Amino acid sequence: MPRASPSTNFRSMANTRSAAKRARQMPGRALRNRRVLSRLGSLQKRAATKSNTEDIRSLISALDKATKRGIIHKNAANRRKARLNKLLAAKPATLSA
Repeated sequence: MPRASPSTNFRSMANTRSAAKRARQMPGRALRNRRVLSRLGSLQKRAATKSNTEDIRSLISALDKATKRGIIHKNAANRRKARLNKLLAAKPATLSA
């Protein structure tokens, strides 16, 4: 008998009511997390290419919100923000608001 390939639509039978509820909640949360991470990536690219103050500040704000919601780890957000602040401090005259 061939093995079934793993699928993202496959849902296993939950043993408890709380596990069933968790299984119902997970697809929506995963979609929301993916949307936030995609937006963070887009903002990161925009900040890296344009390097203006407004883009960097909006990225820092988005990182704070994602951290608050538990989408990315606190230390990862702090590391990214430190790099962005270093970028802001390095070129204060060339960056435009």
